[in-house]
Amino acid sequence: MPFLKNQHIAIAGAGLVGSLLSVYLAKRGFKVSVFERRSDMRKNLVDRGRSINLALSNRGLRALEEVGLAEELKKVAIPMHGRTMHDRQGQLTFQPYGKEGQFINSISRSNLNIVLMDKAEVLGVEFFFNHRISSIDFDKNRLATWSSRPTDLDHSDFDAIIGADGAFSAVRGSMQITDRFNYHQDYIAHGYKELHIPANAQGSFQLTKNSLHIWPRESFMLIALPNPDGSFTCTLFFPFDGPLSFNSLKTENDIANFLRTTFPDAFALMPSAINDFISVPASSLVTVKCFPWIKNKTLLIGDAAHAIVPFFGQGMNAGFEDCRILNQLIDKASDWTDLFNQFHGIRKPDADAIADLALDNFIEMRDLVGDPKFLLRKKIEAKLNLLFPDRWIPLYTMVTFRDDIRYSEALKMGTRQKQIMDEVMQRNNIELTWEQLDFDSIVNKL
Repeated sequence: MPFLKNQHIAIAGAGLVGSLLSVYLAKRGFKVSVFERRSDMRKNLVDRGRSINLALSNRGLRALEEVGLAEELKKVAIPMHGRTMHDRQGQLTFQPYGKEGQFINSISRSNLNIVLMDKAEVLGVEFFFNHRISSIDFDKNRLATWSSRPTDLDHSDFDAIIGADGAFSAVRGSMQITDRFNYHQDYIAHGYKELHIPANAQGSFQLTKNSLHIWPRESFMLIALPNPDGSFTCTLFFPFDGPLSFNSLKTENDIANFLRTTFPDAFALMPSAINDFISVPASSLVTVKCFPWIKNKTLLIGDAAHAIVPFFGQGMNAGFEDCRILNQLIDKASDWTDLFNQFHGIRKPDADAIADLALDNFIEMRDLVGDPKFLLRKKIEAKLNLLFPDRWIPLYTMVTFRDDIRYSEALKMGTRQKQIMDEVMQRNNIELTWEQLDFDSIVNKL
């Protein structure tokens, strides 16, 4: 049998995907060692990284259910039933994400990571923190790591190696210097900074709790996700360069004037906004595509294979779905090479699709969500979905709430729906006549 329980698997990266994958493999009886360049975030608050919240949705939850952690994590997550848009005058517009009962979950990245690592250790997974990947011998499945000085290398052989070490993966870096490896990265013009809305004096939320708040401003935006302590983690997605950009805001007065005039209702709730803005440099946002994800018995997974921008809330969910599908394929594969090839064949088209969808959704979030025509378009699509629930499924629903629909299928269907809706929205007086549309003929165009 190729998949003997005593086989030893190395995972690079103790982040969300690496930790979840180690749980899956340990539950199957494999010996798993996880190598992480940072220190243990459970003991060192500095290495918890940015506190940016994540939107946990159906694809990620399904994987967590399979390893028995979904119910525990739902208790510390906050359901968000839709978007609340804030205009410059502080007027609010609410747009539900889907039908009643459909929601995404705001959850802390670090808390989720800690739960996954704790579960992995209970199952016997060994974590090696402060261990950097130096190089990989793909022919011998040999991993070279160093924990203090580059001269103190430790060489270990494994039955398989899996790189789950993020967008700037050291495992992928070793692959990039091998023959016939294709790699592409693309930074968008925007970066991000985190700001903070604390709870009020009574410990309550100062904005509507069960909502993702968006301040769309055409070329940029601010978002806010709720935390269990009554606060909101806010993220400003803003250009690095240009007349209005991170680099154009030079002084405290510049920053205060920008926030006060652009996000007046949010700024009034942010006592530490100026200090938060100044104290942390803006972080960049990158899309990574590469091919192939495999070298002999070494595989890339999660962001190491397909890093995406965060505007569809699917980075973590896609990574968790990677783990679920890889685990599922173990039962069908003859050996590690066969397993990795099957996985790559299935997931590469889906990874490319969600990367493109995430970039498209940035335009929607920062610009279109405040546009009356866009809101009408969504209203018509909701009516189509109500009348034909199995035939017209909104793109957001396919991506976020339907883990039985592949990302690549959602992209294909969403593209066709967009073409049809572009035609519908060109009709004269659509704002007044949309309820009299021939919805049967519209859906039949699919």
